[in-house]
Amino acid sequence: MPDLLELTSQGLYCRQGDFYVDPWRPVPRAVVTHAHADHARAGCDRYLCAAPGKLVLRERIGSGPPIDTLRFGESLFINGVKLSLHSAGHVLGSAQVRLEHAGVSWLVTGDYKTQADPTCDPFEQAEADVLVTESTFGLPIYRWEEPAAIAAAINAWWRENQEAGRTSVLLAYALGKAQRLAAMVDPTTGPIIGHGAVMKMVRAYRDSGVRLPPIDAVPPRARRVGNGRALVIAPPSVAGGRWLRLFGAVSVAMASGWMTLRGVRRRRGFDRGFVVSDHADFPGLLSVIEASRARRVLVTHGSSDALARLLRERGLDAGVLPTRFMGEAPPEKRAAAADVDADDAILDDDMVAEGSGAAP
Repeated sequence: MPDLLELTSQGLYCRQGDFYVDPWRPVPRAVVTHAHADHARAGCDRYLCAAPGKLVLRERIGSGPPIDTLRFGESLFINGVKLSLHSAGHVLGSAQVRLEHAGVSWLVTGDYKTQADPTCDPFEQAEADVLVTESTFGLPIYRWEEPAAIAAAINAWWRENQEAGRTSVLLAYALGKAQRLAAMVDPTTGPIIGHGAVMKMVRAYRDSGVRLPPIDAVPPRARRVGNGRALVIAPPSVAGGRWLRLFGAVSVAMASGWMTLRGVRRRRGFDRGFVVSDHADFPGLLSVIEASRARRVLVTHGSSDALARLLRERGLDAGVLPTRFMGEAPPEKRAAAADVDADDAILDDDMVAEGSGAAP
């Protein structure tokens, strides 16, 4: 029996069903785990995604190609392959793709997190014979605090900046994390302002039925926005640019799982770093892999070699599934150039070395 998914120059291909999962290039039919641009490529003839993510995917790929949807837990057959989608808890509409054919099942997680997030459906554990799992933070040093503790720290930083007359600028990816942060913080502290890229996704979230606090766009030709009281949520690409001059005196913080690493904030010139990720931490990855009851595990994205080695040491049949998205540019540069999730970017060599020193 051949594998249900094979790696091709266009990405993961299901030959039996004649479709791709998160293809790297335009293809006739794409099954998309979520709308981050390193998973959802524009230009395909037809798309399939989870129903809650249709509007954010439409915002990502533009008008034109049809988008079919499935509710979480619903299934359909494509050329004899049974396909179902299960919530990944990563961002709005993020899904794990489960395939079944001739008595064999595969599960492609896409990106996922196990922490609670009021802006998307919670992670749903699924089982399969073969698991394809992300490993963005697949090293033991990555362990997330509870969201309430992080929210309290962000609120305190915001209030400190208000007392000093500085506008608080919080850098985060425009799709998913920006909306999650807006829902985490205390909106009574002051106004929340979104960068234009953030506001596009805020509108898509609201149109999808997600409740968010008031978030204002930057007015055209505005000067001295925020008056030293606002929290501005913007993508990492604005760091060090002229756009920040709109806000006068600022304090700039980065919200990312990479803030775990020593020296990242200092090297990037951020005033603060908050460890907030929309990916599973190391214990979360291990928990999901074990609960999947998979007999074979393929690891992709991030610390794939280290995690696959650890799984083999624990007796699993584990290997690495290569991906195009394993470059080593800093996340804020990759997010700006390729419009990908900054937490999915591998950092530059010194950061990777710093993180990989921990024994698995």
